[in-house]
Amino acid sequence: MEHKHRYDAQGRQLCCTQTEKIYNQAGAEKLIQKAPASGHDHSHSPDDGHDHSTVGASKVALFLPALISFILLITAIAMDNWMTPSWFKDWVRTGWYIVSYLPVGLPVISDALKGIAKGEIFSEFLLMTIATIGAFAIKEYPEGVAVMLFYAVGEVFQTLAVSRAKSNIKALLDQRPDEVTILDDGKSRVIKAADANIGAIVQLKPGEKLGLDGELVSETGAFNTAALTGESKPDTKMKGDVVLAGMINMNTVSLIRVTTAYQDSKLSKILELVQNATAQKAPTELFIRKFAKIYTPIVVFLAIGICLVPYFFVSQYVFSEWLYRALVFLVISCPCALVISIPLGYFGGIGAASRNGILFKGSNFLDAMADIKHVVMDKTGTMTAGVFKVQEIKLQDGYDEAGILKLVNKIESHSSHPVATAIREYAGEVDEAVSLDDVEEIAGHGLKAIADGKVLLVGNFKLLDKFNVAYNIDPNSIVYTTIAIALDGKFVGFMTIADRIKADAALTIQLLHKLGVKATMLSGDKTTVVAYVAKELGIDQAYGDLLPEDKVNKVKEIKALNESVAFVGDGVNDAPVVALSDVGIAMGGLGSDATIETADVVIQDDKPSKIPIAIRIGKQTKKVVYQNIGLAFIVKAVVLVLGAGGLATMWEAVFADVGVSLIAILNAIRIQKMKF
Repeated sequence: MEHKHRYDAQGRQLCCTQTEKIYNQAGAEKLIQKAPASGHDHSHSPDDGHDHSTVGASKVALFLPALISFILLITAIAMDNWMTPSWFKDWVRTGWYIVSYLPVGLPVISDALKGIAKGEIFSEFLLMTIATIGAFAIKEYPEGVAVMLFYAVGEVFQTLAVSRAKSNIKALLDQRPDEVTILDDGKSRVIKAADANIGAIVQLKPGEKLGLDGELVSETGAFNTAALTGESKPDTKMKGDVVLAGMINMNTVSLIRVTTAYQDSKLSKILELVQNATAQKAPTELFIRKFAKIYTPIVVFLAIGICLVPYFFVSQYVFSEWLYRALVFLVISCPCALVISIPLGYFGGIGAASRNGILFKGSNFLDAMADIKHVVMDKTGTMTAGVFKVQEIKLQDGYDEAGILKLVNKIESHSSHPVATAIREYAGEVDEAVSLDDVEEIAGHGLKAIADGKVLLVGNFKLLDKFNVAYNIDPNSIVYTTIAIALDGKFVGFMTIADRIKADAALTIQLLHKLGVKATMLSGDKTTVVAYVAKELGIDQAYGDLLPEDKVNKVKEIKALNESVAFVGDGVNDAPVVALSDVGIAMGGLGSDATIETADVVIQDDKPSKIPIAIRIGKQTKKVVYQNIGLAFIVKAVVLVLGAGGLATMWEAVFADVGVSLIAILNAIRIQKMKF
């Protein structure tokens, strides 16, 4: 039987056989490093194959210890206050409360002991253990059980919230079918996608999603790329074009030749990137973790002080009363709300960005994007489409256009620049009969080669200046990108090539200005072209005719003004500039593996308008994180004072701990629901 997934035009799965899977990010520090309540890790690996009923059962299992404890506690309270049976007293009553405590208390006590064994003495587990066992010691059994019960329920909700955030991101990205249909000697057969060999021909029916990267063998095909770019508009591919795992075939049956192994597909790399994103901690997150390590032992010693110091100053000192206050103080001071909700806030921001086709390589870059004051951008491929077309060819008298064009086409075949592609499209296939020797690319200038013993130069006019070739035109009088040609030390002529400004480029600059962010364009292209594009888009500053080292100097000048800088490029090939900038943003991440590996932020669909969206997501994430910090500190500070003064009971302590944690979690996960 063929188990295939079908999708509608928006990428929604029509026949659901794949479950929501909860996973832990590989190689990254887990958001929750403990088992919730029951003492078991209920997370699953991405490929565990559990069905919906199993996942649902595991969620019920999460609450089972708390449910047992709750039933026993409510029964005990009822017998204490309403039913009052004669046998419910002394050791029976104590034993009943102990039994109701164990399902939720034992896992926490176990975690506390494991932490102590590892040298992590002052943990939230130890705080809860001391507080609840202390409550039993002073015979406050119901409150001791209730504190641990609510704590356990809070931990379960935290676990589910983190799991939901992770599985939401996974649902956005890891939508590869497990099986593919391949053609073998003209016959189709279904195999596991992981078993497909490079070179195999995949048959993709309308509505099916591709499981591997490949190139289109059919003459043409339309694909929905929403899983990769967030853009549901069909993308038409021609024979030989790259088709990526996760794309959905829209109409006719398509044949694709596999070019990449399943585990090395672009989608696999993107998924791995997002799964590992939380390994890069934001400064706020790192501060809170360090703060918790210092804060927790301080409150333990303060609690001891609250219990014992009044003995020397209070005339009618009652140990049990001051011990109770100290225990309340311990419960209130538990840093759960901070330690859990802040990483979850950043993970929510990463998830929201992924849904918008923006990949952050770490939560630290969310913070960095929020603080960006100046965006420095490349021109070609970033603000322009990078699709050049030859406009005209002007040669000096005495030169044969066809012969010169063959030479130019041959030398440009050694370059991957979009200009070379434009020349190849204009001139046709490279004439292999043309012989060139010693082809050399001169950074920021162009290409040099030897043709029949004569030096051939093809590039910008700076290349001609470098080799002292005289020319009789003013390059600045030409608006378009110009390719100068020289042969045997003589100026042959030039070609003009035009690029197209991206449809959302002007909107991008407007949105950046609304955010109070400056925009500067740096390009190796001629100054007149750069000035023209900058004027059309409303860019603040623009500089052309720049060599790579010139770009570095310009960025240094901007950073000298104490402005945080983001650099945006279409291939992140300006490595020195990327190293200097606070955030490196890559356009067109789907086109380059190196881009995904090098950039801090990857915009998947080539749209510059995603730059201000990335900044807004960073700002909103930071805002939510700070709200959580403020809420936790204010509530805890108030209840701590009340607890130390004997005005707050364990019930207020529970709200200050678990209640604040749940509110902070709800605030954090709403980032994923926001529209940017």
